[in-house]
Amino acid sequence: MGVAIWTCLGKGYRGLIVYDLSMSVWDDLDLLLDSPSSLTITSNTRGTVTDYSSFKVDEDVSALKKAIEGLGTTEKTLIEVLTQRSNAQRQLIAQAYEKATGRKLVDDLKGDTSGDFEDVLVALVTPPVVYDCKEVIKAIKGAGTTESTLTEIFASRSNKQIKALSEAYLAETGRSMLHDLKGEVGGEYGKALLILAEGKRDESTHVDAAKAKADAKALYEAGEKKWGTDEAKFIDILCHRSIPQLRQTLIEYKEISKKTLQESIESEMSGDLEKLLVAVVKCVKNVPAYLAEILFKSMKGPGTTESTLTRILVSRSEIDLMDIRAEYKKLFGYSLYTQLESEVSGCYGDVLKHLCGQD
Repeated sequence: MGVAIWTCLGKGYRGLIVYDLSMSVWDDLDLLLDSPSSLTITSNTRGTVTDYSSFKVDEDVSALKKAIEGLGTTEKTLIEVLTQRSNAQRQLIAQAYEKATGRKLVDDLKGDTSGDFEDVLVALVTPPVVYDCKEVIKAIKGAGTTESTLTEIFASRSNKQIKALSEAYLAETGRSMLHDLKGEVGGEYGKALLILAEGKRDESTHVDAAKAKADAKALYEAGEKKWGTDEAKFIDILCHRSIPQLRQTLIEYKEISKKTLQESIESEMSGDLEKLLVAVVKCVKNVPAYLAEILFKSMKGPGTTESTLTRILVSRSEIDLMDIRAEYKKLFGYSLYTQLESEVSGCYGDVLKHLCGQD
């Protein structure tokens, strides 16, 4: 999949550079076994937002109160306070704000702001797991299901994150998340998504080389080698095996097939199932690169998918946004911050740029 990008080549000239996303980062399996995976790592030291060292909850509450209650809303204060505090600190601010005013901070933000700016501020004051849960609810309610959101969330979250999301969903709706998803997604795509949404992927760090070879052979025989594709075999292996085990399987697969597993999935399948299994393979390799690619796609061409930008920048700001930024630059040759500067403006743009931070 080649992506064309207009870029400035010195004074007054613009040239067309074609980045081939499907090559480069996704074909390079050499470093796979040594690089850490964000699906198994538990530290969050790769976020761009951390605890604010001079945090004083009362000062923040009175600044927000003044910004919201004064004549006209002082957006600059809202942005500075909410983007420079960790989510845990924002929760303390929200509690103290309600105690001081008798009103919920989230309600006041909704009442005083609108559009994408309102959405991103509300996202910032929502606990991360509740925010993920609300994004899932939004993706399945109403007419039609937003499969792309479900694919992105369930392919890029760890077992621990998915279990927490499931509990938040139950608390929020009084219903089981799996039950609701079953009613919304069907076919082979539905089967694969439901396995991921159980959050029961094997977590063993031990790699069984013989099993990786056998799985690679089974995948080759279920796809490239036969007429028609045995999707069930792909779903079973890709949605159940541990991340280290799958990384070994990807290497073994390329040995047997001479193609990457991603290339085989892309040539053998189509539609939502193809997108989900490719997302799983990409996340097994490199979650930040996968999310960098989604950010790029949400900004390319006419119009910007603000909901995607908001979701990724907010939900990854305390996990691995620094890595996403680095992968973005590697993939596309310029910084995520630069792209945001040209794509999003106003108060909404300021929030995203604050969260992103410059390289």
